[in-house]
Amino acid sequence: MMMIEPLTFSTLRGTLKRDEPLARYTSWRCGGRADRFYVPADREDLAEFVGQLPPTEPLLVIGLGSNLLIRDGGVRGTVIVMHAGLNALDMRDDFLYAEAGVASPKVARFAATHGLAEAEFLAGIPGTVGGALAMNAGCYGGETWRYVGRVEVLTRAGTFVRRAPADYAIGYRSVRRADGAPADGVFTAAWFAFPPGEALAARERIKELLQRRIATQPLELPNAGSVFRNPQGDHAARLIESCGLKGYTVGGAQVSEKHANFIVNPQGRARASEIEAVIAHVRETVHTRTGVDLEPEVRVVGEPG
Repeated sequence: MMMIEPLTFSTLRGTLKRDEPLARYTSWRCGGRADRFYVPADREDLAEFVGQLPPTEPLLVIGLGSNLLIRDGGVRGTVIVMHAGLNALDMRDDFLYAEAGVASPKVARFAATHGLAEAEFLAGIPGTVGGALAMNAGCYGGETWRYVGRVEVLTRAGTFVRRAPADYAIGYRSVRRADGAPADGVFTAAWFAFPPGEALAARERIKELLQRRIATQPLELPNAGSVFRNPQGDHAARLIESCGLKGYTVGGAQVSEKHANFIVNPQGRARASEIEAVIAHVRETVHTRTGVDLEPEVRVVGEPG
């Protein structure tokens, strides 16, 4: 692979690697290598690292690697994995404060323990707070930004800024700046304003949602969550199943027999190109037969193998 020029870093406390395989960091368990790879020790260490990167350096930030397909040729530039270092979670001035690396289900359980309501939907999101902020993740009737009081963003200069929801245009699985430009910087934390509730009821709701997930989704197999956004007034899974695509296979990648909007890697041997081929076939087939153009929810990054 084409390697980027080595850079010299100082005063770092995290883990820096080169030519790092990324399959182990994605929930699909596939993908190529990162030219440069960093796991920060904490948010201050992350800022120190990002501030030393060239401003034009390509940068990919991932949490638990869900909702993400990394192509077989890997990623040019730098990849940062957040979940190990940015994991603070506590109550601050009546807000639930969570750093970007905290798993969304952990936020749901923490909110329930502290008598907060309406955070239960986060138990159904298989990613981190950073990813939930970046895409306005949601399920079971809840969406992340509905409860955001403010966010912290790390700029490419290595400085932190705080922003309000009014600084963004929030849509269905979409977060852009208020002027319509792509969201800039890296989400590093959020202050959530969940309403007061009853702890026992919240814990029971979480239990119910998790049981529903287990019953309806192929959680036992490598997957990236829902592959396509639901079109307005319909469900992607219903459209895919109506076209007889459950079980459709390319190499090691397969449309789940359990939930049609999931693509799974049953043997752990699927290449990213095979998953991408399944995505393309599903889109083409559904469009041809129903007229609906399914929009992928998963992010596809990197170079072809």
